[in-house]
Amino acid sequence: MKAIRVYEPGGPEVLCYEDVSVPEPGPAEALVEIEAIGLNFIDIYYRKGLYEGAFPFIPGFEAAGTVKAVGPGVREVEVGDRVAYALAIGAYAEQASVPAWKLVKLPSGVDPQQAAAIFLQGMTAHYLTHSAYRLASGETALVHAAAGGVGQLLVQMAKMRGARVIGTVSSEEKAELVRQVGADEVILYTEKDFESEVHRLTQTAGVEVVYDSVGKTTFEKSLNCLKPCGYMVLFGQSSGSVPPLDPQVLNSKGSLFLTRPSLFHYVSSREPLLRRAEEVLNWLSNGDLKVQISEKFPLSEAARAHTAIEERKTTGKVLLLP
Repeated sequence: MKAIRVYEPGGPEVLCYEDVSVPEPGPAEALVEIEAIGLNFIDIYYRKGLYEGAFPFIPGFEAAGTVKAVGPGVREVEVGDRVAYALAIGAYAEQASVPAWKLVKLPSGVDPQQAAAIFLQGMTAHYLTHSAYRLASGETALVHAAAGGVGQLLVQMAKMRGARVIGTVSSEEKAELVRQVGADEVILYTEKDFESEVHRLTQTAGVEVVYDSVGKTTFEKSLNCLKPCGYMVLFGQSSGSVPPLDPQVLNSKGSLFLTRPSLFHYVSSREPLLRRAEEVLNWLSNGDLKVQISEKFPLSEAARAHTAIEERKTTGKVLLLP
C-alpha cells in the first residue's frame, strides 16, 4: 500500500510518498481502509520535531473509512462498519491498524469525508467550550484564527452555548465566512489592533475567555483582553511557542487563569470519547453544526497540503485522499 513516511524533522519536503507493508491488526486493534484523512496542525508539529516522536513514522492523527479486519478481542466494531478516529498516529496511508476503542461508528447521514473533516477538530472545539472553559450564556469569548477548521467550529459551539463571540481573521473574505457561522463581531487583525478592538467592543470590560491556537504573536495581547479572573485557553502555537511566563504576570493582570490543554487528556478513555464524538457527529448529521472543507489533496501531495496550511492559504478543513 502507499503511505507517507517521515525520516527526519524538517519542512514539507520530508514527507515521503512510498510503498509500505499493510499492517496486521493486533489484539484489540482493527484494520481500517482509509477513505479520507484530516490534516491538522499537530501533524505539522510532529513533522517539524516540535513534539517528541520516534523517526521514521507515518504521520496523521485523523481519518475515516471502513473496517476491513479485526484483531483478537475486538468488540467495539465489526468488519464493514463505517468509522472515524483520531489521536492514533499513522493516518497518512491507504490502510491503518488502530486501537479499536478509538473507533467511532458514523451516523447514517455522515460520509467519511465529512467525518474526517470534523472528527478531531469537532471534539477539540467541544472540549474547549464544554470543559477547558465551560462557556455560559451571556459570556463573551475571543476566538483567534476563527476562519480555520477549529475556529469555525468553536464559533458555532460557543453560539450554541449562548455566548457572544468575537473572532479574529486576516482578511475580509475570512471575516465573511466567520460571520456566516455566527460570530457577533469580527476583527481583521491585519488592519486593526485586536486588543484595542476587544476593549472597544466590550466597553473596556474585556472577555471571560480567549481561545488561542496562534501562540507567540497573540499571547500577550490576549491576556490583556481578559476580564479579572478570566481564562486564557492556549491550545496551539501556529505562530511559534510562547516564551516562559512568570506566574506573577497572571496576578498583575487580574488573577487570570492559564491552561495549555490537549484533546488527548479529554478523550483518554472510551466513555468521554464516545460522548464527545457522538454529540459532534449528531450535530453534523442533523444540521446544527456545519463543516467547511477547504481543499482536498491526493495523499501523494501531502507536502503541498502542509505548505498551504502553514502559509495560511486555507480556511476550514483540508483533507488528504488516498
